Amino acid sequence: MDLTSTIFIVVIVIFSAIIHEVMHGVAADKLGDPTARYAGRLTLNPLVHLDPVGSVLLPLFLALSGSPIMFGWAKPVPYNPYNLRPGRFSEAIVAIAGPASNAAIAITVGLIIRSGLFSSAVNSGIFLIVVVNVMLCIFNLIPIPPLDGSKVLSSILPHSLSRGYDNVRNTLERNPIIGMVIVVLIVYGLGSIFSNFIYSIASAIAGL
Repeated sequence: MDLTSTIFIVVIVIFSAIIHEVMHGVAADKLGDPTARYAGRLTLNPLVHLDPVGSVLLPLFLALSGSPIMFGWAKPVPYNPYNLRPGRFSEAIVAIAGPASNAAIAITVGLIIRSGLFSSAVNSGIFLIVVVNVMLCIFNLIPIPPLDGSKVLSSILPHSLSRGYDNVRNTLERNPIIGMVIVVLIVYGLGSIFSNFIYSIASAIAGL
């Protein structure tokens, strides 16, 4: 992969991850928690969101190593679940807002590709935006803390199961590195199966 492609992919990951985090804050704000707004995090200014490891070093390493899997993260946007409007699904709505924003980006860019406005060379470049956002969406929906999918799963499980799951979730959220190591091992263990799944969804969205 040449330097231009590497930089382009890293930029896609950075801004896709930033939009992901901002939408968590927007959803929380709409549900009654102004924490992110008061912290100045409801902005697309990358300087307030960048995480040196998750936003720059990890995507750069993955791109340079030719990894078929590309992901990263921005600094988590803070929110206080106790400020949210009462309801079983409030925290899940905040959680799913991030992956939903990545899905929206992927679909929007996919529609642009399908429109035929650009040449195949340009389309192959912007197709990377679809791939990265599909990957961020699917990756974050894995139901292992601290990923967003864990909060979504907790809200839809029957109460008899959710209590036990929440105990595990709370433990892993206090030790997020453990959860992330588990997720990375699962994703890399699946290897080409996971990457092919991502590319098949991205190709279906873009009509390629």
